[in-house]
Amino acid sequence: MLKITKVKRNSIAKELGLEVGDEIIAFDGFACEDELDYLYYVEAESFTMTVKDHRAGEEVTVQIEKEEGEDLGLEFAKNDKIRTCHNRCVFCFVDQMPKGMRESLYVKDDDYNMSFSCGNFVTLTNLSDEGLERIIRLKLSPLYVSVHTMNPELRAKLLRNRFAGKIVEQIKRLAEGGIELHCQAVLVPGENDGEELAYTARELFKYYPTVRDLACVPTGLTKYREGLYPIPDVDKEYSKKLLDMVDKLNEEFGVDFLLPADEYFVKAERPFKSMEFYGDFEQIENGIGMTTKFIVETESALDALNEGGRYALKRAKRSLIVCGTSAAGVNKVLAEECEEGIEGLEVTILPVVNEFFGPTVTCTGLLTGIDILHAVEKYREEGGKFDEIVLSGNTLKEFEDVFLCGMTLDELKAKLRFDNIRINREGGYGLVEILSTLEDRKSS
Repeated sequence: MLKITKVKRNSIAKELGLEVGDEIIAFDGFACEDELDYLYYVEAESFTMTVKDHRAGEEVTVQIEKEEGEDLGLEFAKNDKIRTCHNRCVFCFVDQMPKGMRESLYVKDDDYNMSFSCGNFVTLTNLSDEGLERIIRLKLSPLYVSVHTMNPELRAKLLRNRFAGKIVEQIKRLAEGGIELHCQAVLVPGENDGEELAYTARELFKYYPTVRDLACVPTGLTKYREGLYPIPDVDKEYSKKLLDMVDKLNEEFGVDFLLPADEYFVKAERPFKSMEFYGDFEQIENGIGMTTKFIVETESALDALNEGGRYALKRAKRSLIVCGTSAAGVNKVLAEECEEGIEGLEVTILPVVNEFFGPTVTCTGLLTGIDILHAVEKYREEGGKFDEIVLSGNTLKEFEDVFLCGMTLDELKAKLRFDNIRINREGGYGLVEILSTLEDRKSS
């Protein structure tokens, strides 16, 4: 139900006599679970709404007739409750984190509301039949689903949940109900890869284009795996075989349905796919196509910067770009291109080994303030000089300058005794913008 916290003046709700404290308990006879119900029905021209009067405690059902999209004029109490995960996945990253980090990092959400509104991946193992019908009725599309495998027995084993095999019927019902799905398979070598992956891809492709794609993602392995399910890391040969299989299956399908994570291209030492391969980049938050997009954006920004001739800084500067080890190669190539396109610029790439989670964690987004601090200090002790440090925005919490380890950006600046740390939140365009501008701060 939704508890009303505000009724706007001259609104439909005001005319109906609704008051702060009243509760909406149903629309068209369907129980109201959260604000998604309201957002769906407020777009309709005609529906019924059942309200519980906070004074008398009585329930009243009213008929609403209005213009399509016309707001009722209501605001509601915030609901922070989320559906949590009922699985014990053998590859769960949360189970591999050390103690003492932010409490929110240990929350295992599995909430289809967050999948629809934020793009979070969900397994749907906690989804009731009523919940599935609600998704279809409210047209909560697209959804992002962690399928992992369409083999029911294998999925139950990997998710360690006896209900996990329901995914086959759930995918069928959602697709037939017109819900667009972006799927992923976290690949466990020897389990859901190889022929099992081919089977999963073919089963999901039966529902294309409603099922839009299937991301192939490697298991994230930290050093905190003692006592957990044994999972080997992937190497160059494994990655090459996987990419070959992906190409073969996509050729069979006639479309780029399987989307391998960028990490496989890095480990296989193969060129990244083109922009066209990734379409609208719906799976970019999953590490799919992020590198290609970054490269194209950087080169495009450099071209725009040099339309009237080679761009020149008013004075020379040395930029130190900090990144994870897997991004070092691409960043070095782009750094050279930026030096060629920006006169007076000197760029050094500082790949940081992830000591906090372990060296098998190589992406930039999982670097901690502690490891960045130690890497920069070591670089400086070895004689390295810089006028600015450039960090990717995904190393910090969204809307808050805090690293995964809890260190704040201000604390990092204080420990380094260096203020000119510039945060890039705009991809390749942001990188060129930072490298082509000056800030009057002290050098190191």
